[in-house]
Amino acid sequence: MFTVDSALQGDILVKRPFSGPFLVPLVLLLAILPTVLAAQAAPPEGTVNSHAKRYGTGWECDRGYRHVDQSCVSIDLPTNAQLNSSGNGWQCQRGHRKVDEGCAKVDVPVNAFLDSRGSAWKCDRGYTQVDRSCVAINLPENAYLTGSYGLGWECDRGYRSVDDACAGIEVPPNAFLSTRGRDWVCDRGFQKAGKSCVLIELPANAYLRSSGDSWECERGFRNNGRSCVALQMPQEAYLASSGRDWECNRGYRKNDDSCVALVLPANAHIGYSGNDWSCDTGFRRKEGTCALDEG
Repeated sequence: MFTVDSALQGDILVKRPFSGPFLVPLVLLLAILPTVLAAQAAPPEGTVNSHAKRYGTGWECDRGYRHVDQSCVSIDLPTNAQLNSSGNGWQCQRGHRKVDEGCAKVDVPVNAFLDSRGSAWKCDRGYTQVDRSCVAINLPENAYLTGSYGLGWECDRGYRSVDDACAGIEVPPNAFLSTRGRDWVCDRGFQKAGKSCVLIELPANAYLRSSGDSWECERGFRNNGRSCVALQMPQEAYLASSGRDWECNRGYRKNDDSCVALVLPANAHIGYSGNDWSCDTGFRRKEGTCALDEG
């Protein structure tokens, strides 16, 4: 190592060997560091069937052994078992399941197969589980298989399940099958009444809702049971955003069916809502007046 001399000799930079007081300790630290790290990673003396961890510090048992206290003990594999993926335990082979400390064979009944995990079974398509066996699904007419759970079948479109059969759905005039095909829906402009669809009678100044099975009054009218009645707006009022009611102009408030002008006391102004008043800065509301705020 070298240091740079601050002096220049004929424009040539002079380098001198580095000889600082901390050079010796640094060299010693670099020399013993690998030994220290190796000591931290190595298993305790006399520990067999073990090795230093590949990453980080410490040690671990070889594959097929498990850590017990400060030693590595061989894993006893029961019949029909194998080491797990990490190698520090065991698991039953496919077609077997863990029972106590051993592996018992999975008894697969007729018309069944092992599931993806290999420790249980499922019934074949067209069969359903009943206790420890697979029984054929009784598929009615106008139905199709869905799986081994529940009934195991569903009715075709246009049919609905009734007891253990599929009954046809009678679609009345001015109706159509629902999206799932298990019921019927009235056409737009008609509404359900028992087992039929009746025409919706639109009153004057009304229109069909987006659903098509009821109506609403036009803007500026109010629903009065079977008809749409025009809103009667007083002076100093305007139609509300809903179109079904009215509001008073700013500076007025509702009073039954009219709009009454606000009466502002001294040192007050119309509030944010427009239908009430607030006191000016430096005043507070007190019994219908604005009193000087002495606080």
